[in-house]
Amino acid sequence: MRSIYAFFFKLLGWKTSGTKPSYRKYILVVAPHTSNWDFLVGVGARASIDFYPRYLGKKELFIWPFGALFRKLGGYPVERDKATNFVQSVVSIFEENDDFILTITPEGTRSYNEHWKTGFYYIAKEANIPIIPVGFDYPSKTVVLGEAVFATEPVDDVVKALKKWFSQFTGKIPSNGVREVKEGQSNAHS
Repeated sequence: MRSIYAFFFKLLGWKTSGTKPSYRKYILVVAPHTSNWDFLVGVGARASIDFYPRYLGKKELFIWPFGALFRKLGGYPVERDKATNFVQSVVSIFEENDDFILTITPEGTRSYNEHWKTGFYYIAKEANIPIIPVGFDYPSKTVVLGEAVFATEPVDDVVKALKKWFSQFTGKIPSNGVREVKEGQSNAHS
């Protein structure tokens, strides 16, 4: 299937830019996330780059009849109710695996969201792993892998820097894309 995804990714004019990370564990932070098409672009990019990042989904998605398909496409079921500590649950996944790549869209929605979800930052900090920004640029049909970012600075500073980097890319629905943080504006939302 991987070669089929890579074939269609290239046939449709998409390409990748940047270097595949050499780390064994990291979080891919992907933006702008403005359309359901982003998932298919991501699957194609993953096949083209030849690596296997996973994505998280609520455990209820992983039952029959679609559970096997979601797992095959890189899904990893998680408990997302209020009683569980989501960040610690994901940190445990990183601790239990020698190799694990996780994909997260910090906007938390396909609509414009000024306040990003910051779980990715706290997962990276607790698991001591890098954050790799990945930009989707629809006009140029390019998926761009950025340089590693580490959660050593305060969360607002990291989110501000990431938003600045992501603001250069245009999603499928441009009005829903990432905007650079203005002075005095809050960056993140827990």
